[in-house]
Amino acid sequence: MKSQNGLHLREEALAGLSAGIIGTVIGFPFDLVKTRMQTGSTSQTSIFKVGRNVVRKEGMLALYKGLWPPLISISILTTITFPQYAFWRQLYGAKPGWDYRNSLAGISCGPIGGIFSTVENLVKTQMQLDNITKKQYTSSYHCVKTLIQEHGVGVIYTGHTINTLWQVIFLANYFFVYEGVREELSKSSFGNLQMAVPIAGGCAGASAWGLSFPVDSVRAGVQRQSLPPKDGFQKVFSTLMKERGIMALYSGARVSIYRAFLVSSIRFSVYEGALWLFGVGRNSQIHGD
Repeated sequence: MKSQNGLHLREEALAGLSAGIIGTVIGFPFDLVKTRMQTGSTSQTSIFKVGRNVVRKEGMLALYKGLWPPLISISILTTITFPQYAFWRQLYGAKPGWDYRNSLAGISCGPIGGIFSTVENLVKTQMQLDNITKKQYTSSYHCVKTLIQEHGVGVIYTGHTINTLWQVIFLANYFFVYEGVREELSKSSFGNLQMAVPIAGGCAGASAWGLSFPVDSVRAGVQRQSLPPKDGFQKVFSTLMKERGIMALYSGARVSIYRAFLVSSIRFSVYEGALWLFGVGRNSQIHGD
């Protein structure tokens, strides 16, 4: 479906949905390891040792405990974000490559993204830590139902402000780097479009997570609390600095960056591949500008 302004919003949404599902399933075990390291719930500092201990003590399926909230939420999120990015990018007149307006378009997607990702991150964090604490939730649905019954519906938006800030920082870098690296590689003498997309996607994910990780660490600290929360993000940040120092903001960053490169490489490849199958793909530009 092509609108009068040249946007293929239906195709963008379907491509975003495909990218969200596949990327989430592949990347979720890495995310669980990241959460364990980030929240200080394991003393291990090795990515592989944390993952191995989870499998040994809790079983293989523990790597996917809490999958459904991010699978549903990120699928919705990518279904909305990619068409939204296309809209803002065209509105701002952004060009391929290192154009600051690509970053501005990403920023504009942040507030809506925060509405969906706050709930997903809260439930995912509570579920991932539940395996090593109370073991009280039998499923993600049971977790949400229990939290609402015990604390009211507002509890599922615990950490909304800090999470939305993270979303804005992440998306600003995510799309800016993707556009820039993709354009450079697709035009270089040693590059080609087939390689440009996954490499640019991987660089975008890794750099966006690297830049925004300290904010995500504070977000995780807020959302890992017993609910309803006692501390806001300012208090959580202060406590992290006092008890664990500046490196607490980067605990688990390495696994997150590895995961982000892999997942984003796949996500953008699926996204652009789907657009190509729908007949609305681009050559040197993303949305048919």
